[in-house]
Amino acid sequence: MKQIAVIGSGTMGNGIAHVFAQYGYAVNLIDISEEALKKALATIDKNLERQVSKQLITEETKTKALSKITTYTDLKTGVSNADLIVEAATENIDLKLKIFSDLDTHSKADAILASNTSSISITKIASVTQRPDKVIGMHFMNPVPVMKLVEVIRGYDTSNEVTQTIMNLSKMLEKVPVEVNDYPGFVANRILMPMINEAIYSLYEGVAGVHEIDTVMKLGMAHPMGPLQLADFIGLDVCLSILNVLHNGFGNPKYAPCPLLVNMVQAGHKGVKSGSGFYKYTAGSKELVVADRFC
Repeated sequence: MKQIAVIGSGTMGNGIAHVFAQYGYAVNLIDISEEALKKALATIDKNLERQVSKQLITEETKTKALSKITTYTDLKTGVSNADLIVEAATENIDLKLKIFSDLDTHSKADAILASNTSSISITKIASVTQRPDKVIGMHFMNPVPVMKLVEVIRGYDTSNEVTQTIMNLSKMLEKVPVEVNDYPGFVANRILMPMINEAIYSLYEGVAGVHEIDTVMKLGMAHPMGPLQLADFIGLDVCLSILNVLHNGFGNPKYAPCPLLVNMVQAGHKGVKSGSGFYKYTAGSKELVVADRFC
């Protein structure tokens, strides 16, 4: 594994590119938007500088990491020499299937194709390729440079060799890989999303307010942030998408997304990314203020 390609330069994509480059891998960062790629490089620069200021890495490491990243807007060119391709596009099944079909056509025959999906079936993604044994889930946590866990998801046909390669590679990045099997939501989101959904239901049904629900979980359960703040951080649209995957995959009404969550996403209130969710967010401010409609 020498050449890595990352598809998508958003929050997860730029974080994945950051970590691979920091540990000495050459990275092709690919996005259809040149503007998005420029923004991603600026974010990576800022996050590396934060690591320097905390004395986690040296200035030399930062400079070398940035030099390892090359950006592309053309997928075919960007993946042509990659040993491993990590897809980190929007959590949309149709988009991911299209990307993996294209990756299968344009990448090297022995390249491993990984998805950072947080809930979509690796087996289904692999089915649109001619190499299902080389398709695997590599689910990083946000923020990628900080969080240690990588959920390594085996599709139905993923080979032992490919699984072990990704487990070993994750350790090279100083992450802690955990192997799981391919069922809706895997482990992390199968457990996390029902909790977040129940917190939203508690708000929806008037059990308590936003601040009160989050305070109970932070102080009572020792969670670093409450479930409603965490939902805003993940993105309410992403939470809704994952809950729909769980609901459709298991057919169990306990996974049905709360109507309040559905309405908020439809109204464009997606959390931090949109500036409002259960809390409201102002650029440059770290103060946590409950959104007006929930006050």
